[in-house]
Amino acid sequence: MESGFADENPALARESITVSLLNRAVAEVLTSNFRLVRVRGEIANFSRAASGHWYFTLKDDRAQVRCAMFRGRNLLAGFAPREGDEVEVLAQVGLYEPRGEYQLTVESLQRSGLGRLYERFLQLRSRLQAEGLFDAERKRPLPAFPRAIGIVTSLQAAALRDVLTTLARRSPQAELIVYPVPVQGEGAGSRIGQMLETVSRRAEVDVVLLVRGGGSIEDLWAFNEEAVARAIRACAVPVIVGVGHESDVTIADFAADLRAPTPTAAAELAAPERELLAQGVEERVTQLHRIMRSRLQQVQQRLDYSQRALARPRAPVQALAARVHALAMRAGHALSRRVAGLHRRSDELSARARRVVPRLEGRNHLLQRRASALANGVRHLLQERHKQLQTLGARLQALDPHAVLARGYALAADADGRVVTDAARLAAGDLLQLRFARGSAGARVLHAEPSPEAGPPPGSAG
Repeated sequence: MESGFADENPALARESITVSLLNRAVAEVLTSNFRLVRVRGEIANFSRAASGHWYFTLKDDRAQVRCAMFRGRNLLAGFAPREGDEVEVLAQVGLYEPRGEYQLTVESLQRSGLGRLYERFLQLRSRLQAEGLFDAERKRPLPAFPRAIGIVTSLQAAALRDVLTTLARRSPQAELIVYPVPVQGEGAGSRIGQMLETVSRRAEVDVVLLVRGGGSIEDLWAFNEEAVARAIRACAVPVIVGVGHESDVTIADFAADLRAPTPTAAAELAAPERELLAQGVEERVTQLHRIMRSRLQQVQQRLDYSQRALARPRAPVQALAARVHALAMRAGHALSRRVAGLHRRSDELSARARRVVPRLEGRNHLLQRRASALANGVRHLLQERHKQLQTLGARLQALDPHAVLARGYALAADADGRVVTDAARLAAGDLLQLRFARGSAGARVLHAEPSPEAGPPPGSAG
């Protein structure tokens, strides 16, 4: 390349040149040796100029190159790239001469690799949004003090440990129920939807956390499936979704009653912090003390004024002072009893919560036994009905006239199509239609021999 460059530009090889001339020559070399090329990489340092042009860096794990996409071209892109987007560009390799920087002039830009997944995400989001599935009025409020909290996630997920740790710290009195389900891979979306249906059916919790850690769009794709979004809205209790990192957004986030940026944040939103509740109680107690002191000070001031006004006799003033002191003592005792009562009430609620859990388990076992008995009863009833159906079918088969014909009999009808049951109705020369088990035939009567029995035959017209 160096020898060719010198041969094509002999003046450059013989004498010094300006920087401008050098950059122009290098730009010509780049332009002539590189036609339009396709380059794939990650967007970084994206900026939009006032003129509408885009400037950004395209990088991979080992190198980067500056890019410019002018307004006339970026209007055709169909989307505005963001930091971290994987894209593929069709560009001209060149040199920005004023700074001597090698750069790509981008002609077209599209999402790389995950473009189809992203388009599916946009289409599903638009359809469900048009259906009203994400409407704000459909969001349900969270319980202020949940008795039990459900966690729908994988048992191997790191997010589960973070959520359990956060809930144990903030609300140790709440019962935690983990509903294990795959959160990644083939069929994970339908499994998550089925597990949310199970949560609704079992009615064990007051709020549900649907969580998992971060990952690529493929890793999080289970949370972009329609079945998950519909299961969230159909769930009997509010659902908080905390999937991935703050920058990760899924269809489940839009369908949730509340979206959390991370699994840990989801746990914090679901459970009130015990320390804050205790702090609130202490603040109320402190406020009550302050009010009582203020009231006592007011009474003492009134007492002082009364003492000055009544120098003699002092007995009423002393009685009033004693009453004030007694009231102060009573107020102090009443406040102590109130605080003690609040502590006892807290202990009673904790004990009651511990007693409810075994009772619910007993009811669950009873429900399972009754369901098993009901299934056995239904199975037995179906068996009886099947036997009756077989018996009735056999009787019906015995009455079938085609079965009689199959044994070698024939059915005779006259010219009017009426069945002939008595030879007395026939005369020589009459035409008959004979029907067999398979097919039919015409016949003519040669002679008739009536039965000697008296009376009209059964079914005759008379």
